[in-house]
Amino acid sequence: MSDRTVIPLLEKQQDRRAATGGPTLPPQRRALRPLGLPLGLLRTARPRQWIKNSLVVAAPAAAGQLFSVHSALQLAVVFVLFTAAASAVYLINDALDAEADRAHPTKCRRPVAAGQVPVVVAHAAGTFLAVLAPTAAAFLCNPLTAALLTGYVMMQMAYCLRLKHVLVLDLVVVTTGFLMRAMIGGIALGIPLSRWFLITTGFGALFMVAAKRYSEAVQMADSPHKGKTRALLSEYTTGYLRFVWQLAAGVTLLGYCLWAMERGGATDGGVLPWRELSMIAYIVGILRYAVFADRGSAGAPEDVVLRDRGLLMIGLVWMAMYALAVADL
Repeated sequence: MSDRTVIPLLEKQQDRRAATGGPTLPPQRRALRPLGLPLGLLRTARPRQWIKNSLVVAAPAAAGQLFSVHSALQLAVVFVLFTAAASAVYLINDALDAEADRAHPTKCRRPVAAGQVPVVVAHAAGTFLAVLAPTAAAFLCNPLTAALLTGYVMMQMAYCLRLKHVLVLDLVVVTTGFLMRAMIGGIALGIPLSRWFLITTGFGALFMVAAKRYSEAVQMADSPHKGKTRALLSEYTTGYLRFVWQLAAGVTLLGYCLWAMERGGATDGGVLPWRELSMIAYIVGILRYAVFADRGSAGAPEDVVLRDRGLLMIGLVWMAMYALAVADL
């Protein structure tokens, strides 16, 4: 039989075995379609996760410094560089977790776990991007931006290799990654970062991370593969994770309200106190997201944000209020 005949037969056999829970062929033996490898690499880089990197505008937005050509261009460069660094982490992480992902009900479809992208190729592509992003930042931005990107990549590599298996530290590392996203735009533009900004952003990130872990723990509670998919899920209790995301949500709201009242009373000169009014939308947004966290359906934050129309509408209202506050209208 020719390769053109064998390849479809092997793929159909593999899919049939996977669907029935039977043994599957080693991923290295699975044939790739012509565009399978580049598309697989793109999927492994998680394009849907790139929305997280929009946090690079957080510090400039908080300081009201988004409305210049220089700022816009610099932030576009920072967004691309952070996306490259984050993609490097996803590629290497999936290469390291290929075996564990095959035991997960949804992660088994990831290109590396499914055999669409060879492990060695994922490692090579991830390493290339991990070196490229900080190096480019040193030339296109400033040394502090390059240092932060380097620190991000090193921290995430440590997470992939070891820290993801350490209680509490895994939450801290993922939260710090979000905080770095929010900081890097301000660092690239030389904007001072206020304590309220760091508190609100840091605990907001912890809220989403803990809610994600809680949702994963709830969904995998009765699964025989629980310990194989994410080892710490068998060590965290749902009660503890619920406590963490509820605590983080409370501190996030408190930090934002204190910041809004302090900044609003001192600087807003518009018709209405938009900064204080934005607290309403912010609080409602947190409460809306908490509904999904409590249900155990916040395992993919980007899906919650993008698919829930109510949350999207609340976010748009909050952004409008905040923009009016910055413009003093």
